[in-house]
Amino acid sequence: MTITRFDHAYLDTLCTQARASPRLRQHRNVHTDYADPCQRVFNAITTRSYLVPHRHALSPRDETMLAVRGRLALVVFDEAGEVVEVVHFGAQGGEGGYLGAQGCAGGSSGMNVLGPTDRPAAGVLVPAGTWHTVLALDDDAILFETKAGPFDPAAPKEPAPWAPAEGTVEAGAYFARLRALVGG
Repeated sequence: MTITRFDHAYLDTLCTQARASPRLRQHRNVHTDYADPCQRVFNAITTRSYLVPHRHALSPRDETMLAVRGRLALVVFDEAGEVVEVVHFGAQGGEGGYLGAQGCAGGSSGMNVLGPTDRPAAGVLVPAGTWHTVLALDDDAILFETKAGPFDPAAPKEPAPWAPAEGTVEAGAYFARLRALVGG
């Protein structure tokens, strides 16, 4: 039996690759293939990376995300694209910290926002079919994501029809509004 170690050098390399990527994020699969019953992936995300709101309804599976490094915000939307919940989660100490508690920004009325006096989560479980996106609040934030397999590349995540596509002019303004909403 061989034990795989995910040390600081492994995570640092992933962050370096994310900063150099045109999409300003980088993932690395831990599972050996798409047929594995448990899909596991590290995802390093910079504060300037826009992940299009999406859901996993075509191949419905819950998604679990744990913060390994840095602070992140999960934004949950209703069917019309209105924000219904923001959950800050993350690792202690921001950049370089690992699985602990860190204070979070508050939110606005009408939605559930984990605020500065609440004990922040280390991670989140997103039910299948939920419209959502994740924003990094610290550069070099890293998620560890798990989802039941197998992964079907023919049934990828479904992008939200009300959200601008990545790389468009509209995406910049939309992302700026999301960033203002989640604080950091």
